[in-house]
Amino acid sequence: MQKIMYKIFFSILLMSTTCVGYTQENMHPAPKQAKPIVIQNATIHNGNGKVLEGAYLVIENGKIKALGTGTVTSIPGAEIIDASGKHVYPGIIAASTNLGLVEVSTVRAGADYQELGDLNPNIHSIVAYNTDSKVINTLRSNGVLLAHIVPAGGAIRGSSSVVQLDAWNWEDAAYKIDNGVHFNMPVLLNRPNQFRRRGSESVDLVKLGLDKLEEARKFFREASAYNKEKTHTAVNLKYAGVQGLFDQSQTFFVHCDLVREMMVAIDLANEFGFKLVIVGGSDSWLIPDILKKNNVAVILSEPHSLPATDDDDVDQPYKTGAALQKAGVLFTICQDNGSGYWQQRNLPFQAGTMAAYGLTKEEALTAVTLSAAKILGIEEKAGSLEVGKDANIVISEGDLLDMKSSKVSRAFIQGRMLNLDNKQTQLYEKYKYKYDIK
Repeated sequence: MQKIMYKIFFSILLMSTTCVGYTQENMHPAPKQAKPIVIQNATIHNGNGKVLEGAYLVIENGKIKALGTGTVTSIPGAEIIDASGKHVYPGIIAASTNLGLVEVSTVRAGADYQELGDLNPNIHSIVAYNTDSKVINTLRSNGVLLAHIVPAGGAIRGSSSVVQLDAWNWEDAAYKIDNGVHFNMPVLLNRPNQFRRRGSESVDLVKLGLDKLEEARKFFREASAYNKEKTHTAVNLKYAGVQGLFDQSQTFFVHCDLVREMMVAIDLANEFGFKLVIVGGSDSWLIPDILKKNNVAVILSEPHSLPATDDDDVDQPYKTGAALQKAGVLFTICQDNGSGYWQQRNLPFQAGTMAAYGLTKEEALTAVTLSAAKILGIEEKAGSLEVGKDANIVISEGDLLDMKSSKVSRAFIQGRMLNLDNKQTQLYEKYKYKYDIK
């Protein structure tokens, strides 16, 4: 009987493995660039506001070797790509996402983006990043080539990392590890009773928020004292996890939206000398001068959303980018919510919407490329098409920021030409075949 049960078990295991194998995309990361690549006759959007017409770009050893207008000197053995009538862009950067940490949000086993407890500065999101996520390929098809992987949960969430979206494992994917520590600003507004927990109508949410804030201040003071010690009798992983904030080798990302919350974040960052970035910032248009004065960058969350309050203009989320641009505040955009992993593919189009509400097309492009790179600390090698930088490049048959005309035909990460196939395109081809659609 026991032998029969074992046989049944292994038969089921074999069948399930076989089924899974046949449902996966037949895809793998691209190999290292083997020969020079020349893109010519293109309209090149550098990402820094410049546009070159009838231009060329040379890729060697994963880097941008040369670019300019006119014709390029013949390079022996180079692959020539004629981009006549096409547009060349730097890869879009998803500035705050749980991509690769969540596969199916409604399935508990498919989510690995947060830890228990309130203070988790020692958590590293990069080690949980799943390069086999089927969502990743859908982003690349729309020109999103880099992503900032952010943990969730608790007051201090942990550290984030930047990844490139064509890798075998998280070690391959790592573009910049532990570039920042994330802090959830506690609620500093007494919301209407229907939004409070059942039985807590009399609770002062602002007082609770201030108490949590004081706990965070206490933690950072203790961490500061710990990190000033030259030797330790015992290693404290939580204190060590925020060491980079004090020497500004890491960025302090504070997730908040209201003016009072952003002002508290600025005060907190100034107290400890942290390099501050606001994530969310729906009310940032109200205090752009203060943000500029304190050298605070902003990652605007969900630009395709309703305004924060009933008194705001209905199109305020679309206009906020232009207000920050006018004040000289460094900003980018993100989809930093529960569905923030799959909706990142819409980033180019969200930037395009902002271009219709006060930004120029090139300013909107810069927001999701070079500005994002500066905020994440990777501007030396990504974010724009410049000689010496990584060849993270997108070629589109139309305007990359226009949902109607954008059609990405080729993409490169560090000079490697990507397979732009994905689960959705495979299903499209499958049912075209089934119903004999030409």
